[in-house]
Amino acid sequence: MTAGPAPSLDSEITWLLHRAAQRMHVVTGEQAERHGLHLRDYIVLSALDKTPGLTQVELARTLGLDKTTLMTQLDRLEQKNLVVRHSDPRDRRLRIPAITTVGEEVRAQVAHDSEEAERNAMAGFSQAEVDTFRRMLFAIIGTAVDPGSCL
Repeated sequence: MTAGPAPSLDSEITWLLHRAAQRMHVVTGEQAERHGLHLRDYIVLSALDKTPGLTQVELARTLGLDKTTLMTQLDRLEQKNLVVRHSDPRDRRLRIPAITTVGEEVRAQVAHDSEEAERNAMAGFSQAEVDTFRRMLFAIIGTAVDPGSCL
């Protein structure tokens, strides 16, 4: 049984990146699920860890999520005591989500397990090749803030 058109070495780079991202989402998603999270939950927790102090609107923009989708995610994470929301001291109408101590512990566990899963997924490459690949991806991404989401 096939899942659709398979990429090949002469496939468009966009198609290859999309399929590679799907593969890594599965690998990371499996690790998140082992800790009771959805992949998107883990990505939101990671964003809160890497960019603390963003308002909900800024976080949604950073992740490429619409506000309603992010609010649903934050509600779920808050119910699990992984996130809290505080009023923005500059504008009390705005809310700033923050990762809790419990949330940070779970995020760190998933990150650790995901790093191992990523290493396993890229086991056929030397460390130099992985480093080059990371630099290439970083160069493609640059500082652009693109609309839309891969989540």
